[in-house]
Amino acid sequence: MPDLKTPPAPGAPLVTAPDIAKLSFEEAMAELDRIVRQIEEGRGELDQAITAYERGVALKRHCESKLREAEARIEKITLNAEGGLSATSFDN
Repeated sequence: MPDLKTPPAPGAPLVTAPDIAKLSFEEAMAELDRIVRQIEEGRGELDQAITAYERGVALKRHCESKLREAEARIEKITLNAEGGLSATSFDN
């Protein structure tokens, strides 16, 4: 995980998406939770909080994407009129 106490070098990207893209849903949520607690507790300076917030936004988007992917794979099993089971996609 990145060091949120050290601001990025001038001109460096604030959020490095490739490292976020490699995170599992659980890893991203854990980091997002840590960032939220850090900001809520007021730790660090304003620039650090802004950088952490920007990373948090990217982590949130990543988690939302992972959830959409999971939902697309889940099938909803229902009981049809004849008493048999049928599978439909999650969003139906």
